[in-house]
Amino acid sequence: MGRRPLPSAARVRPGAHSARRLPSLASLCSSSDFDSLITRQFYYADRTDQIPLLEEAGDQLLFLRPRRFGKSLLLSVLESYYDLNQADRFESLFGNLAIGKNPTAEHSRYFVLKWDFSVVSPVGDGEEIKRNLYRYLNTRISDFFNYYRETLGNSLEIGSPGCHRLLSAPAECRAASRVIPCISSSTNTTTSPMS
Repeated sequence: MGRRPLPSAARVRPGAHSARRLPSLASLCSSSDFDSLITRQFYYADRTDQIPLLEEAGDQLLFLRPRRFGKSLLLSVLESYYDLNQADRFESLFGNLAIGKNPTAEHSRYFVLKWDFSVVSPVGDGEEIKRNLYRYLNTRISDFFNYYRETLGNSLEIGSPGCHRLLSAPAECRAASRVIPCISSSTNTTTSPMS
């Protein structure tokens, strides 16, 4: 049998951020890294014109969609769009997209703290799961402060539980910018034998 054509959703459409090459459909559907999709010039169906609507919708948004509906990619787009450390890359990432031609005033103005709870091991008793969660949160908060070290200036000592440390960030940091938490809680598919 010959090769099947790509489904219409995977074909480059006029007005979309067209790519010079298309990856296999499997990798096209599995990538949730916006930066990589754009810099590697893969196909990206531009829906960035919806960002102003998200800003108008409120401060706390919850996206309830089935698996494989692009929630993680949306968070990656928003992370790149709002991250103040990505301001110098804004044109290269968004210049050819709808939002790049008409950005909102909020772009590149925030600290972004990304949490992906699907990587926290749910195996063990309650105390072990709690330790896994605290370890993950402390690591992400430490990574956050290291990533924004140039702006924040101070080092951070993290201990368990550690989450309160984020709230004690330098006052000048809190006044100058806000922290946008991007939380992904995709299903953790870890399995363990049943007792």
